[in-house]
Amino acid sequence: MNFNSIQYLVFLAVNVALYYLLPRRARNFQLLLASYYFYMCWNPVYALLMLFSTAVTYGCGLLVGCTVWGKRRLWVALSLVLNLGVLFFFKYYNFAADVLTRGLDYLGLSMDVPLLDVLLPVGISFYTFQALGYTIDVYRKDVPAERNFFDYALFISFFPQLVAGPIERSGNILHQLKEYHPFRYENLRAGMTPVVWGLFKKVVIADNLAVLVNTVYNAPQGQGGGAFLVATAAFAFQIYCDFSAYSDIARGSAKMLGFQLMENFKCPYFSQSIKEFWRRWHISLSSWFKDYLYFPLGGSRKGKGRTCLNILIVFFVSGLWHGAALTFVAWGLLNGLYQVVSLLFDPLRKKAMEKLGLSGKELPLQLFRVAVTFCLTCLAWVLFRANSLTDALTAYQALFSLPATGFAGTLTALGQPNRVLALLAGCVALLGVMDWAIHQKDLFPRLERTVAARYGLCFLLIAGMLVFGSYGEGYDPQAFVYFQF
Repeated sequence: MNFNSIQYLVFLAVNVALYYLLPRRARNFQLLLASYYFYMCWNPVYALLMLFSTAVTYGCGLLVGCTVWGKRRLWVALSLVLNLGVLFFFKYYNFAADVLTRGLDYLGLSMDVPLLDVLLPVGISFYTFQALGYTIDVYRKDVPAERNFFDYALFISFFPQLVAGPIERSGNILHQLKEYHPFRYENLRAGMTPVVWGLFKKVVIADNLAVLVNTVYNAPQGQGGGAFLVATAAFAFQIYCDFSAYSDIARGSAKMLGFQLMENFKCPYFSQSIKEFWRRWHISLSSWFKDYLYFPLGGSRKGKGRTCLNILIVFFVSGLWHGAALTFVAWGLLNGLYQVVSLLFDPLRKKAMEKLGLSGKELPLQLFRVAVTFCLTCLAWVLFRANSLTDALTAYQALFSLPATGFAGTLTALGQPNRVLALLAGCVALLGVMDWAIHQKDLFPRLERTVAARYGLCFLLIAGMLVFGSYGEGYDPQAFVYFQF
């Protein structure tokens, strides 16, 4: 059941109505049943995996909070081993087996490590990390152990953010599950706008850009540098619109029920450095790695060399979290390398700024930084999107030969007519304006004050979806990109 489907909109409307009609004691149980039904629409059997993760972390959380049953670290370790073991089995075993086989072949030792024929459970990385974060929070005494199993199970499985985040913290959601949420029309109203905006970003921008990106990246041989340049920039906006659309719809859906989910994106392509980009992109995952991996490794407290190593470790794990492939590992390490180089050259940059008499607040300098950051991000996105390291190298060779080859044949190689390309360019410009207005000028809360403006925007977005959206007979619905993680 994709968010960009009529089935989900009906499902959401029915469950919002049921939630407010049922007595308070039955509401969480109703949401729990709805959440498991939502997940089982993909694969009913794999709901047992989510239940297993829920039961393990719930039990370990109780044992961590109770000192009479042994050392607290033992139960945290058990939670980590069991949950990460399941994640490894379904997501990383075949990858590890393939790497091991290649490594042995390289050493002259021929051995075929058997592979498993299993499907990757949708959203397993998201709910696993959310569950592990809870156990660690209880161990650190940031939150008390949750004793109500049904409330905790709903925290893990809450359908708006179940399969693609945001990865919520126990300190933000568990207390909301115990609060009474009376029906308020303003919650429905406040939730509707981000849902419509998210659907627009998905079906109009992301899915139309996907056709262009797939045309180039699924057949990289023989593509020119101009085609890769346009397709790579298009992918940067495709994945942003795709993922942020899911987060918008998730936050809007939760708001209709009276719940407040954390913000997952804050104008990432307006960032002036890669470090700032990662504070604005997939915020829930970035903050998870910072709190549960980077700081425990020592953070920046043990010298510059150790700080650089910690950054590379975090981004290596981040790349592996995104996918069991060498392309994702390389993508993560490249982003880590960006930050390490920035850290090492930061004193030199500051001295240069002082000698030039620049404060860093000059508009031309800020725009230059934004442009450089976007270009570096796009170079990394090549690894994220390419189907293999070989395809990524093909893309890089074409991109870096662009000054010599020019843009000949670029538009005809993109698989979209010129009028669609012009539409997409206009949509990307609209995206920038809307992002700025939403995050810098509080657009959505301001719209709440004016009925005409609020419903006028929704009407225009819905009309845009009906006219320009990807749907209808013969259309293969594009699943959200982050479902695979």
